[in-house]
Amino acid sequence: MFSDRLSEAQVIAAWTVFACSYLVFAIGKFPGLKIDRPGAAIVGAVLMVAIKVVSPPNAIGSVDFATIVLLFAMMLMVATLRLGGFFDFVAERLVSRLEPAHLLPAIIFTSGVLSAFFVNDIVCLVLAPFVILIANRMSMNPVPHLLALATASNIGSVATITGNPQNMLIGSYSGISYRSFLAHLAPVAVAGLLVDWLVLWWLWRGRLQALECQAPQQAGRAPAHERLQFVKPLAVMAAVLAGFLLGIPPAMMAALGAAALLVVHARNPREMYDQVDWGLLVFFVGLFVIVRGAEASGLVARLLSAFQFLNLHRAAPFSAVVVALSNLVSNVPAVMLLKSLVPQFPNSRAAWLLLAMASTLAGNLTITGSVANIIVVERARADVHIGFREYSRVGVPVTLLTVALGTLWVWATR
Repeated sequence: MFSDRLSEAQVIAAWTVFACSYLVFAIGKFPGLKIDRPGAAIVGAVLMVAIKVVSPPNAIGSVDFATIVLLFAMMLMVATLRLGGFFDFVAERLVSRLEPAHLLPAIIFTSGVLSAFFVNDIVCLVLAPFVILIANRMSMNPVPHLLALATASNIGSVATITGNPQNMLIGSYSGISYRSFLAHLAPVAVAGLLVDWLVLWWLWRGRLQALECQAPQQAGRAPAHERLQFVKPLAVMAAVLAGFLLGIPPAMMAALGAAALLVVHARNPREMYDQVDWGLLVFFVGLFVIVRGAEASGLVARLLSAFQFLNLHRAAPFSAVVVALSNLVSNVPAVMLLKSLVPQFPNSRAAWLLLAMASTLAGNLTITGSVANIIVVERARADVHIGFREYSRVGVPVTLLTVALGTLWVWATR
């Protein structure tokens, strides 16, 4: 079950490191210590090398640098759009042109579309304050609109390889092209956004009207020359997306786009670097090494063999396991754990798409199901409180309905 060159003590140590690391991934911090998820990934990776379960060369070889490059480049490009005021511009258009009755679907489809092409966590980080601002100006309850932002950003991100970190990982391992990924999962995203709108409208029916619609305030509007700062980044991003659709490897195309922006963008590069989530990149690197150690010690094989009785080669059981595991340990660690199982399926391509769909949509189940949810709740904390129960009233039905629809779609189009 595991390599003969490893002693029993090494195997036990590797399993312990894996269990402790995934415990932190599940609950956010190690009990009694201040070690967070990136910290646990670093410590776990170092220990896997220190106990000689993974050699230094194998540790380096276990890191999928295509995923790291793609994630870093996308964060850098989105940072330039954010610094250039693109997301502010979009929010301003929402404020100035929307009727109160159209605010909910506008937030759902705007955040969904943006999250499909830009990393969903960043979309939530930028748009959450604007959703509160817009709702307050229209004298509307911000809670359903914040829930719309969180859930729709998760749903929209399922459409593309660049929508979220786990899709980037799956795109690298599966070899599925950007265009094919989009063709298979964009319909799931569109249907999911419609379901999200329907669920939110039903649960908040009669409580979405504005008490008094105020005229949008113009004081905060940036001058026209400042708003034009996002034109170059947007043009580069459009070229990068075109490259994706033409079949250029996503990591290479994104790297070219990020390099171009560093050359043509007028801002200090340090401002762009400060917008990068370095902790997430460290988390990915450490996780690659931890999972390699778990594979070398035979743990991954044993865990996956325990799932055999569930007939995971069938779409429904596999989606259910992915949803459960994604909420237990978070979606990226879940994908890393299951990546060794998917190639064994009769139709591995459909299995990769199922994994991307279920691990992403699973993020809507609870507040802690995805980083995007946590960002929205935390950014809104000073203005409104969104509790576990209040979120779950929306998250549970949205997750169950969208995962069911997604499973049926992938199965029917396999």
